[in-house]
Amino acid sequence: MRYLDQEAIEDIAVGAAFLGTGGGGDPYIGKMMALSAIKEFGPVKMVAPEEVADEDFFLPSAMMGAPSVLIEKFPKGDEFVRVFEKLGRYLGVENVAGTFPMEAGGVNSMIPIVVAASLKIPLVDCDGMGRAFPELQMTTFNLGGVSAAPMAITDEKGNIGIMETISNKWTERLARVQTVEMGASSLVSLYPSTGRQLKDHGIHNIVTFSEKIGQVIRSNEADEATKLNNLLELINGTQLFEGKIIDVIRRLEGGFNFGEATIEGLNQDLGSETNVFFQNENLIAEKDGVPMAMTPDLICMVDLETLMPVTTEALKYGKRVRVIALPCDEKWRTEEGIATVGPRYFGYDLDYVPLEEMLAQGGEAHV
Repeated sequence: MRYLDQEAIEDIAVGAAFLGTGGGGDPYIGKMMALSAIKEFGPVKMVAPEEVADEDFFLPSAMMGAPSVLIEKFPKGDEFVRVFEKLGRYLGVENVAGTFPMEAGGVNSMIPIVVAASLKIPLVDCDGMGRAFPELQMTTFNLGGVSAAPMAITDEKGNIGIMETISNKWTERLARVQTVEMGASSLVSLYPSTGRQLKDHGIHNIVTFSEKIGQVIRSNEADEATKLNNLLELINGTQLFEGKIIDVIRRLEGGFNFGEATIEGLNQDLGSETNVFFQNENLIAEKDGVPMAMTPDLICMVDLETLMPVTTEALKYGKRVRVIALPCDEKWRTEEGIATVGPRYFGYDLDYVPLEEMLAQGGEAHV
């Protein structure tokens, strides 16, 4: 158990945005919301999954929709607690023991901190993805048989509702329609879980891992090359490419940001070109038409010099970036995991190959 102060939140926001693989929301927006909450209500107590009682009851809360919408449609501020408390009342739970993030991301890792501070409840150091994914059924809780419903959904205008569904895929379908009608973003509370379910199906220590990544990226003590090496060593990752963005194609469709970024090589990658395809999150990276990394492994873009994460809504012509990849959690490398979040689910004619095998088969690993 420990308390999260301002410095910790700054680090977590950056690290979670990195693990968000381009999605999960802008870390600056998320950070400001969380800092405002702890300034008003005090620091947040964070506990490890091993510290919670099996029979205790926990609820997450998260933003659903297209991250780019947050640029113009900023949260009002009371949605997070409203949707959390709505689901608790519906379930008849008088004392929710704590909250936890559903995914890593600059905003979605911060929302539970806002809720925890506001309600003075603990934050559990786990999530349901170990990264970010675009759809509600794409969680390790789903793989473990935990139901996403009942689910509460609200918007900044005050509309609120409860959803009961027959499957987690139907939760995604119906919630997506409501989210689009709410202006392409909403706040949800779902996957009500016991402490035992958090222990069995959550990705443990994701908040702490995010904090460590943020500490490396925000450090001013190392030069650029040393900082990059420190980051790659921490995450067991690989730099796939470095270059300048020369084209970005994006469209908002069905409540998602779809798109593709084309990156022209610099330095050791001069003369080559990489394409990164995304649906809220980065899904496929190809160098000169050959896949280098693919979902569910993590594909992250960072600023070439500062290593600060670059979200998909921040991609623009002329920006110089590094493309970094790291292995996903082993829960995603099961047959069911790959069927849920592998390349073919997203419409790509590719069979999933783990990052390590891709590199061994001729992918380029360099710093």
